[in-house]
Order: sequence, then structure tokens, then C-alpha cells
Amino acid sequence: MNLPILSSEGGLALYLQEIKRFPILTAEEEYMLAKRFKEHGDNKAAHKLVTSHLRLVAKIAMGYRGYGLPVTDLISEGNVGIMQAVKKFDPEKGFRLATYAMWWIRAQIQEYVLHSWSLVKIGTTAAQKKLFFNLKKLKNQLESIDDGNLSPENVREIAKRLNVKEAEVVSMESRLFSSDQSLNVQIGTEEKTEWQDIIKDDRKTQDTIIENINEFDYRKNLLEKAMNVLKPREKQIIKLRKLAEKPKKLEELSKQFEISRERVRQIEEKAMEKLQNEILKIT
Repeated sequence: MNLPILSSEGGLALYLQEIKRFPILTAEEEYMLAKRFKEHGDNKAAHKLVTSHLRLVAKIAMGYRGYGLPVTDLISEGNVGIMQAVKKFDPEKGFRLATYAMWWIRAQIQEYVLHSWSLVKIGTTAAQKKLFFNLKKLKNQLESIDDGNLSPENVREIAKRLNVKEAEVVSMESRLFSSDQSLNVQIGTEEKTEWQDIIKDDRKTQDTIIENINEFDYRKNLLEKAMNVLKPREKQIIKLRKLAEKPKKLEELSKQFEISRERVRQIEEKAMEKLQNEILKIT
């Protein structure tokens, strides 16, 4: 798939300008394109889906600038994520592509960041990865950078919030906030083992991981975290339409709320837009 060229030498600003020329798709346009790609393998449709989300990729990638890696590389990895998302996207599930794609984009970028940092044995559990990507933010929130070290109270608080051991917080802090080590530094004094010798990555590929995730549970969790931005009636309609085991039809909700079917659809559409914006903030 041919995408705008992203070079590291002064090309970022040009790239960001270039991707603005790709139009944002309406819900109907996105649905039809996704359907054409899923059912007929239409690569032109897939290209339109990808390019219309390049701005989203760039926005997410910018959030990882604090890890000392080239922004162009972060965006390139994110572009791989959006392409993977388009391949897996099912337009019949009821969600916009942007909502579904954010997981793929962030996962691809995070794997790149983890791989690029020589943080050996950083851990592969979800909790440990969450610690890696949230420690800086939590330190700032707790105003715990007076002398560069976390106080015991803040260590306990962070461990509690992220559901990890206190020792893991201390260990991660020392790695993140000390100079990065070479992969060829010898470990210990007796055995000639280097950092790179224990980096072996036995983690499953992203395809394997995502296929093992229950997509309904994933969407449900995203919605529940963002539900606080909705008004009571909006929240009720979303719950009945998106979160119920047996989602209600527009006609049923029309009778329940004593409003027209079209009005229910409008409320649902507006609520979904609010949720998508909120999800962008919290992911």
C-alpha cells in the first residue's frame, strides 16, 4: 500500500501537511468501504480507509515522544497498526474504525518502544507494560520528582493504582530514569552473559493476541470507561443498544422513550461521537 513518504530529514512537517489532504470519511462512507474490502478484497477501498486515519495515527504517535525515539519512526509503526486494523475491521460490529484501530495503533507503537529501549526483562504482562507507559505520568501527578526518586508513599500509591508489586515500581523507575544501558554490557562478573543474550522475545505475535481477545468484551470495556461523559438518556440508549446481551432495536427504544425512531438514532449517533472523543483522551 502506497502511503505518503515519511522521511526523518525535515520531512515530518511536510508529511503532516500532506496527510491533511485525505478526507475524513462519514460513517456511511466508512461502512461501505469497509464492506467492499471485507467482502470483495477491494484494495482501493482499504487504501481510503487507511489514509483517512493517518491523522489519527500521527496524533497518537505524538503522545510517545517522551521516550526519546524519532517521531517519524513512531508514526511509521502506527501506520502499520492502522493497516492491520483495517484488515481485521468488521463494519457490522457497530463501531467506527477509529475506535477499533486505536488499540492496534497504540499496540504497534508500544511494542516498538519496548523493543527499542534496552530495558531487559521489562516484563510482558499487561500490568508491567502499563507500568512502563504510565510511570512518568503518575510521577508528575503525584509531584514526586523533587529529588528524582519516588518516596515510599508514592511507590505504594503507584503500585496500588497499576496493580503491580512495589518492587516492580522501584525497579522500573531505576531503569526509566537512569541512563540507558548498552545491550552489550556484561551481566554479573562470573558468567560472560550480555543484556542482549536474555532479550529473546517469546511473546505471541499481535495477530495471535488480538484473535484471542473477545472483541465484544474489548468494546464493552472501552465504552464503560467513557460513559461518564454522556447524559442519562444517552447513557441508557447506548447501554441498551451496545452493551446489552440482546441489543434493542430502534423501534423498541422509540416506544420506550416515546420519541421517534429517527430521534433515537440521532441520540445514539451523537452519544457515540462523544464516546469516541472520550476514548481518544483516555487511551
